[in-house]
Amino acid sequence: MQLRSRTPRTAWNWWAKQLVDAVGAHIVGGGYSFGEYDISIIVDAADDVTMAAVALAIAAGGAVKAAKTTSLLSGPQWVAALKKAPAVSAKYQPAK
Repeated sequence: MQLRSRTPRTAWNWWAKQLVDAVGAHIVGGGYSFGEYDISIIVDAADDVTMAAVALAIAAGGAVKAAKTTSLLSGPQWVAALKKAPAVSAKYQPAK
């Protein structure tokens, strides 16, 4: 997506409207940072496929040089993963 405004506040609103209109995703929060990435955005999407579509569309627009997408688990999702981990550990053999 290309920035259509010089004011960051208006840009956030513009991005948020596009996400909602396209796939029903919402920007929950974010901010401008310094370091490896210049901006961080927390997006609430229906599922990982929807978020992947958002990330692909933003990257394809050419306004982003590099991006990183990280899925956040809720508390119950994390507990479910912890319960499944022993079954994986019982079968997993690390490469040697």
